[in-house]
Amino acid sequence: MNPYVELAKKAVESYVEKGEIIEIPDDLPKELLNKKSGIFVTIEKAGNLKGCIGTYLPTKENVAGEIIHNAVAAATEDYRFGPIQKEELPSLSYTVYLLGKPELVKDVKELDPKKYGIIVKTTPIGSSHRTDVVFDGHAVAKSALLLPDLEGIDTAEKQVSIACQKGGINPTREKIIIYRFTVEKHQ
Repeated sequence: MNPYVELAKKAVESYVEKGEIIEIPDDLPKELLNKKSGIFVTIEKAGNLKGCIGTYLPTKENVAGEIIHNAVAAATEDYRFGPIQKEELPSLSYTVYLLGKPELVKDVKELDPKKYGIIVKTTPIGSSHRTDVVFDGHAVAKSALLLPDLEGIDTAEKQVSIACQKGGINPTREKIIIYRFTVEKHQ
């Protein structure tokens, strides 16, 4: 089994069965211990989404810490679904996404929903021009993230529209900023 996926699975199973957050194992590949990245963990059962939570920038000491934290969150905190139950554990599948650093998009033509995920954010209140709000610390009223290569999303316009809907953003009334990012997908 892929070490990224195996770590997510172990984290979820330990938490659901015993209520315990696992420690970062010592025997992981170096890239899980030495690299930092935003991580999303998706959990499915029979092809149906059961949880998906993540971070677009790193918040933990390494990729392994991000995977453990986000796997447990995906299993227990995704508001769209109830928490994963013990009896579901054998039938779950996991996908771990390592996110590349978000890049500001100046034109929708720079997007490709098969290749890039997107982050859509409203501009800060009082801002009269587009600024880099992901990294400069400004509070943002609304935002949403969509991973790349999602079923049924085949145009950049549709990707932006769905991201705006997800974030409660009305792009005809609110100024938006779009970022794109690549992913490294582990299943």
